Amino acid sequence: MSLAMSRAEREAFLADTHVAIVSIAEEGRGPLTVPVWYRYAPGGEVRFATGDGSRKERLLKRAGRASLCVQTEKPPYLYVSVEGPTTIDVVDFERDTREMALRYLGPKMGEAYLVSTYPEGTTSEVLVRLRPERWWSADFRKFGGAG
Repeated sequence: MSLAMSRAEREAFLADTHVAIVSIAEEGRGPLTVPVWYRYAPGGEVRFATGDGSRKERLLKRAGRASLCVQTEKPPYLYVSVEGPTTIDVVDFERDTREMALRYLGPKMGEAYLVSTYPEGTTSEVLVRLRPERWWSADFRKFGGAG
């Protein structure tokens, strides 16, 4: 029995709100693996922000690729992992920063976070766009013994 999700299932799961773990190759050591807030719409790119000049950005520019994984924390477990090329772009504060804060923290806490973290209403972050080329997924609800 396959636990793999269909294309529609995995894209819908990735489009939900999860904290993702991104991994970026780093020469001479294991990959940099860190949590990120992200957004994704089915058929599109995964988008997340990182600091301009940060270790993440430097490694992404060098590697040109990354892997990203999202999962549930409680059974029945589900996960989606994607890998593909990345590009670095300009962050739009309203579209990227504000939308992400509200998505992950809700309206009240999101606005408080924005005011305290970005008092000028601007950011020195960059936008990372990851185009999924390879997908892996599992949905343990498909396992007959789950539940």
